[in-house]
Amino acid sequence: MEIRILLVDDEADFVETMAKRFRIRKITVAPAYSGVEALKLMDEQDFDVVILDVRMPGMDGLEVLRQIRLKRPLTEVIMLTGHASLDAGMQGMNLGAYDYVLKPADFDELLDKVRRAAERKALNVRAQAKG
Repeated sequence: MEIRILLVDDEADFVETMAKRFRIRKITVAPAYSGVEALKLMDEQDFDVVILDVRMPGMDGLEVLRQIRLKRPLTEVIMLTGHASLDAGMQGMNLGAYDYVLKPADFDELLDKVRRAAERKALNVRAQAKG
């Protein structure tokens, strides 16, 4: 199963490192460095999973998540949160995020959650198609 993810974080080094690691595993990655950029990309293409940092300048991750839920309700979202903003991760879950990961993110844990989230989206898309 091909997995397409949108990786949203204002830390360019983090985005590039993670994107490289996902691509090695044959996962398609689109990087975005702000909430506005992420939403623009979502208008242009469909993603299975969005990995979304909670704390970003301008539009924060929770507001981006609200917009994703309106625009693409079947897209799964994994929130990235630091220990100091653990409450934000829980808020994300309440807003419909699939899960959250604490930063610094353990790649294997994140990869596992991405795969499970992509499977869940595929099941939800099939269920919706059946009506």
